[in-house]
Amino acid sequence: MHSAAVTTEGDQIRWAELPGEGPARVYVHGLGATSPLYFAETAVHPLLAGRRSLLIDLLGHGHSDRPTSFAYTLEDHADALAAALRAAKVAGAEVIAHSMGGAVAVVLAARHPELVSRLVLVDANLDPLTPERGAYGSRDIASYGEEEFLAGGWREVRDRAGEDWWATMRLTGLEALHRSAVHLVRGTTPTMRKLLLDLPVPRTFLYPEPDGPFPGAEELEAAGVRVVAVPDCGHCIMLDNPEAFAHAAAEALA
Repeated sequence: MHSAAVTTEGDQIRWAELPGEGPARVYVHGLGATSPLYFAETAVHPLLAGRRSLLIDLLGHGHSDRPTSFAYTLEDHADALAAALRAAKVAGAEVIAHSMGGAVAVVLAARHPELVSRLVLVDANLDPLTPERGAYGSRDIASYGEEEFLAGGWREVRDRAGEDWWATMRLTGLEALHRSAVHLVRGTTPTMRKLLLDLPVPRTFLYPEPDGPFPGAEELEAAGVRVVAVPDCGHCIMLDNPEAFAHAAAEALA
């Protein structure tokens, strides 16, 4: 486990690192998750192993610190991640990022282009969403005010999330979970999709084939983004079908 201070108050981002050749490969988890758990199996898959790999936890999540004074916007997450990568002496990284982590990775590549050489987005958020009580994921969390969420709304979210997601969500600071969800649903200006369209690096977007055609795929492909359907999986592609994920990621990184 490695760490780096990423705020003026000294808050630490932490990551598990696998030794190997460069350039580095950086794995970034989604909302309420942790990279060492979500990516451990596929990071050591024979198709992906052998590269220096950082399985990094965003601020507020997993093994990283959970400051209550941090705003947890997508831009804040991206800047904190950039600080950690610079401390790790990483530049020109191949970034594999899931869900909210994909949104953060897009912002990272836009704001700190020297740190990213290639993007593999795993069913990442690209568009603003509408908060909705009872909906699964960030929309549900963002439907609460922060005081309401901290006062007990988080228990309702916990009960709807289920045991698998709660196993890692419980490691996330409550302020971090709520603020991250609010800003993820709100998105960026311009949107994450627009930022992705304009990035000059090789980009691949993986999505679950059972979900049907990915909205806006033609526009993405016209801008040079490879859009790849992965079979037999849901939103957590790397956990649901690690073999197919490893093949799709390796092809994207070839």
